[in-house]
Amino acid sequence: MFKTITIKKSVYDELMGFKKEKESFSELLDRLIKSQSRKDLLLSLRGSMEFENKNDLLIDIQKKRWEKRN
Repeated sequence: MFKTITIKKSVYDELMGFKKEKESFSELLDRLIKSQSRKDLLLSLRGSMEFENKNDLLIDIQKKRWEKRN
């Protein structure tokens, strides 16, 4: 299954600097995710993404957390 994501050009350019020759972006992202703790990964990604509606996103996250706890 494939998903399409949108990133800023500046983020794309930075990712290109980390990408190995013949490595797909999926492989790159998988490698980066596995190379750091989740906390460190989130901290390193902080500010590199923009959301169209942060409030809706936060509400959705809270709902999903509540569902997992119950």
